[in-house]
Amino acid sequence: MERLRLWLALIRWDKPVGSLLLLWPSLSALWIASDGRPSWWLVVVFIAGTFLMRSAGCAVNDVADQDFDRAVRRTAQRPVTSGKVSTREALLVGAALALAAFGLVLTTNLLTIQMSVAALLIAIAYPYTKRWLALPQAYLGVAFSFGIPMAFAAARGDVPLLAWVLLLGNLFWVLAYDTEYAMVDREDDLKVGIKTSAITFGRADVAAVMASYCAYIALWAAVGWALRLSWPYFLGVAAAAAQAGYHYTLIRERDPAQCFRAFRLNHYLGLAMFVGVVCAYAIKP
Repeated sequence: MERLRLWLALIRWDKPVGSLLLLWPSLSALWIASDGRPSWWLVVVFIAGTFLMRSAGCAVNDVADQDFDRAVRRTAQRPVTSGKVSTREALLVGAALALAAFGLVLTTNLLTIQMSVAALLIAIAYPYTKRWLALPQAYLGVAFSFGIPMAFAAARGDVPLLAWVLLLGNLFWVLAYDTEYAMVDREDDLKVGIKTSAITFGRADVAAVMASYCAYIALWAAVGWALRLSWPYFLGVAAAAAQAGYHYTLIRERDPAQCFRAFRLNHYLGLAMFVGVVCAYAIKP
């Protein structure tokens, strides 16, 4: 039971926010790609696959970042960092979860399988981007948005321009919320020498977060307009915009606790978009 408890801590089982941030845009894309009628099996694949891959990513991330995590107060007691779980054990757990997710993908089509391999390679590389990339959060945006083109591939067998527009919009959302997250650890990150968007943006961090929210909401609103979706979609967009405005009140003073709270609340923003999508297609003639 003690090993199981450590493994669950390794994959952040008690912190599902990261999985939900991946899930809502992927399901939104699946609904759009399926014209509001996704197969029940694809819904299962994307829900289960999202949780499995995010969990695998946490294990790999902790192995890659263990030296840095020891110097950050918030992460110093993670299982790998504290030595309670070995590097080999963490990688085995991550590999087992990734294989389980790949097993689900194998029930889809060739294009989705091919894209899943690309998604895995992108996710594995992410932890190392913090060593050389000024905006690793933008790279994370690609990794956390790749479920969107995969949803189109699974539902339609192709990936139209529309999917990439949704991905671009979602990338800006990831940049917004992960910059909020980076603002929490800015002082520790400066000491250990890793790069984050919060450090790169400096005093323009709050403005950059809000501009990223605006870009995300504008692009997803444009998609709804292009698809001629009905009012529930735009109600969801408005609810997301209102939440983004509330986040400004949380992060404007750059208080770490409030920035972390803003980050954790982001899954409600994604949920608002998803509910808008579902409801718009539910009343579509």
